[in-house]
Amino acid sequence: MCEVLWPDGSRHFFVTVEKIFCFLTRIFEMNNVLVTGCNGQLGSELRLLTEKESTRNFIFADIDSLDITDSVAVKRFIEENSIDIVVNCAAFTAVDKAESSEEACIRINAEAPGYLAEAVAGRGGSMIHVSTDYVFDGSGCLPYKEDDETCPATVYGRTKLMGEKNVMEKCASSVIIRTAWLYSSFGNNFVKTMIRLGRERKELGVVFDQIGTPTYARDLAKAIIAILNKGIVPGVYHYSNEGVTSWYDFAKNIHRIAGVEGVNLKPLHTYEYPVPAKRPYYSVLDKTKIKQTYSIEIPYWMDSLEECIAVLSLS
Repeated sequence: MCEVLWPDGSRHFFVTVEKIFCFLTRIFEMNNVLVTGCNGQLGSELRLLTEKESTRNFIFADIDSLDITDSVAVKRFIEENSIDIVVNCAAFTAVDKAESSEEACIRINAEAPGYLAEAVAGRGGSMIHVSTDYVFDGSGCLPYKEDDETCPATVYGRTKLMGEKNVMEKCASSVIIRTAWLYSSFGNNFVKTMIRLGRERKELGVVFDQIGTPTYARDLAKAIIAILNKGIVPGVYHYSNEGVTSWYDFAKNIHRIAGVEGVNLKPLHTYEYPVPAKRPYYSVLDKTKIKQTYSIEIPYWMDSLEECIAVLSLS
């Protein structure tokens, strides 16, 4: 802004042409980002973190505003809202129910991501698609890398892998993020369930022979924002918090941090807790690629758990 002194002695302020040009350029280059599944754990965290975002226009959608299984509706929504980037957080995540709901799982996890990818690619845009550790069968003993052979053992895992392939085929400018053991202060998840059951019951059994890494959805949301900031580098990436634990040890720490007392937590073998969908015995993900590509620091899982429970205690 410059100051001009008029002949009568009055002062007037004008914005320079350069300032106006920069402002208009910023507006016209602002990306419109569609976040699907906006009321889920990850979508809710993204909404919270981008409330004061000024460099992008975020449009949040859930089933009430956009049926992602309707290819015509998807194309129309993306064109009418001039979407440049899609962040797909929507999924059929009920892994046990998926075993008896394969058709619905295919529509949501496999076909819908392809519709989103094709529509945004038609505008020359990009996509970030969230996937899962269930694309592996969990029989390994070393952290899974992005190029390790996939071998899903469940309907959920198979349909999520189909979704990955559809996204990469339909939109070359895409990032696939596989994650695991997601939790948040939003929605329903293991952390909130363990706190509730720990306060309701005197005894609780949790499997100890399934190993992985919890992922705080807010940390994953921050990683997605980092990707948006740096720009899409197409490919598959793995993201979870750092460290390794079992479901049993995870539950023990949830109770310790949340101050849940008086419950006897018993370690169970997987066979002692039968469920319709086979669970991976080992689902630790190697995060080297995403850390190097996007220069991000990933928090230790217990530190993030403490942060989440602190948020829950305030709600």
